[in-house]
Amino acid sequence: MERSVHIPIFPLRILPLPAELVPLHIFEPRYKQLLQDVESRDIRFGIYFDHPLNDLRIGSLMRLETVTKRYPNGELDIIVKCEDIFFLHEQKRTYPGKLYPGGEVEHWEVNLSTFPDEDLYLQYNTYRMMRGIASQIRSCSIFEIANELSLDFADRYKFVTLQEDKQQRFLKNKVSYHLQLLEHEEKSKDVFHLN
Repeated sequence: MERSVHIPIFPLRILPLPAELVPLHIFEPRYKQLLQDVESRDIRFGIYFDHPLNDLRIGSLMRLETVTKRYPNGELDIIVKCEDIFFLHEQKRTYPGKLYPGGEVEHWEVNLSTFPDEDLYLQYNTYRMMRGIASQIRSCSIFEIANELSLDFADRYKFVTLQEDKQQRFLKNKVSYHLQLLEHEEKSKDVFHLN
């Protein structure tokens, strides 16, 4: 892939992680135009993480998965999937000849098949079982784990900017925290009785 490329940009206050599916409602004319281009030309677009935390100027490379609803006024409900993370080198108010913004970005080329080490994998399966979700029979990527933990903005940002070995440690801490919450929740069921 080229070192830097120009893509359409959709600034939002979200940071989708690789492999994450995100529902969006498209209503502004410029983004309706963006989605027309995405559908007709099968292009990728970037969701730029428009947040004060974002001092590295990163965003998520997105691909349209499906249009779930079309409204008579041209609005759309869609589901998009994150394929990569990018650095935003330069943002333009409008993409050439379009209403929507664009930008020059550098793709990270994230390895979507980075698997958890055995400790994280076992810990994650324990978490899933405590939540009543079937254990993972196949190996899952660290991004699938991160997506299931519903990380907040700060944690998502921290996670993607860490080195791979530190990402695993970060997720172990997060899963451990969630396990503690679930254990406390179970204990509290024994304390409170309905009358």
